[in-house]
Amino acid sequence: MAKFTIYHNPRCSKSRQTLSILEENGIQPEVVLYLDTPPDRSGLKDLLKKLGKTPRELLRKSEEAYQAMRLADESLGDDQLIDAMLKEPKLIERPIVVKGEQAVLGRPPENVLGLI
Repeated sequence: MAKFTIYHNPRCSKSRQTLSILEENGIQPEVVLYLDTPPDRSGLKDLLKKLGKTPRELLRKSEEAYQAMRLADESLGDDQLIDAMLKEPKLIERPIVVKGEQAVLGRPPENVLGLI
């Protein structure tokens, strides 16, 4: 069975709910506290690829940093958005659950059931 990894923020209710769903299904994922140990550039690009999302789709638009860094500017390219997420990991939407070459965003938390 492939290993599961969750990019988790314990302060986030959706992240906690997603982790609970995994555990209720007998899965003990590797828990990455991504605010403490954020992915590097290649790791973030790999997550985006597995999710099938663009950097803009993975941005948390409700974060103060989103406004402060003017990330709504449509002229910003993928590399600039990735740079912003690397500088401010709280901009990365969460939770992300990875199993092998697949990943889902736990919004809603039930999305993780597609990986189980």
